[in-house]
Formats: sequence, structure tokens, C-alpha cells
Amino acid sequence: MLTTINAKTLRHELARIVERVSKGEGFTVLYRSRPAFRIVPVEGTLPIGSLEDDPVYMADAVGRSNDGRTAADHDEMLYGPRGDRAPGPPQD
Repeated sequence: MLTTINAKTLRHELARIVERVSKGEGFTVLYRSRPAFRIVPVEGTLPIGSLEDDPVYMADAVGRSNDGRTAADHDEMLYGPRGDRAPGPPQD
């Protein structure tokens, strides 16, 4: 059975949703209150590694943000609150 979530929930909880999908759960994503797409596990995939194994995690910035947010703000959006992540270098 698929769990129904909206696009806002997907954006804010992406890391948790990816983890749940990797464990076999599926989701139907609503956009403007209508089903837009499904996120389902791919059969035979390898388990997702830790953040520390992700080459992009805590990488140096390669450009500038035009939305007024800091690198730390973007990291929090992608990886969750600082307390939920592995320790890393200080953020700006």
C-alpha cells in the first residue's frame, strides 16, 4: 500500500522519505491536491549509505545562492537539522 503525501511534505522530509522507500515503502505524491506521481522502491537496489559516504555532503560551495539563504540553510533543507546529522566543519 502506498502512503499519500503532498509535495510540501516531500520537500521538507526528503531524507526520511528516501530512507523509507529504500526499506520498501512507497508513496503517492499530491500536487495541488491531485495525485502527480509515485515514489516506489526499485527492486534489487543496494542499501543507501550514510551521509558521510555521500561525496556531495558537506562539500565546498561551487556557486552563489540567489535566494538569500546561506550554505547552512541549504544544508538544513537537504540533510535536516544540524543535531540530526553527523558532525562536520562549522557552517557560515
